[in-house]
Amino acid sequence: MSILVGKKAPVFTAKAVLNGNKIVEDFSLEQYIGKKHVVFFFYPADFTFVCPTEIIAFQNKIEEFEKRDVAVIGCSVDSEFSHWKWLQTDQRDGGIKGVKYPLVADASNSIAENFGVLAGAYDYNENGEIVFHGQPAAYRGLFLIDREGIVKHQVVNDMPLGRSVDETLRMVDALKFHEENGEVCPADWHDGEKAISETQESIASYLAN
Repeated sequence: MSILVGKKAPVFTAKAVLNGNKIVEDFSLEQYIGKKHVVFFFYPADFTFVCPTEIIAFQNKIEEFEKRDVAVIGCSVDSEFSHWKWLQTDQRDGGIKGVKYPLVADASNSIAENFGVLAGAYDYNENGEIVFHGQPAAYRGLFLIDREGIVKHQVVNDMPLGRSVDETLRMVDALKFHEENGEVCPADWHDGEKAISETQESIASYLAN
């Protein structure tokens, strides 16, 4: 698995579904450079069980991300047609109808591989043929990317383990607070709480309270 924190997020251009119903051919994270922070997350597959709970949870909190000027984007190794169909399916029938943020199609597995979250790898067998070892799907990777395209936070869960949208918002708040104030955010910090200047005096004062 790659550690991308502190590095430029991998560049890609791919098909995606926007606004729950529009397929585009050339979606890219580069459109947000200089404009927005990005939460880019991977999930294993459409029409599964844990995945819709996460995808809908992000949609339920989408206004919180938007007021922080953060774009939320999902991605799996399914096709754009699978995404589109799932987005047209009612939630009571196992679908994710009502989700409006972009879902990227990574049918080639290349985006997941470049982000280091592909649950398997290509190799050659004894006959010189390319084979895939493992599961051709993405782990639950999430990447917080700043306006310069630099990854500032990443977390990767195994497939059975759903993520916390509230923790993602907390990390967004911490990053934006640090960018705006220069102070660092201690353990379990939340917006509005005391932060720390990078001095021994500030750390000692924080620990004493």
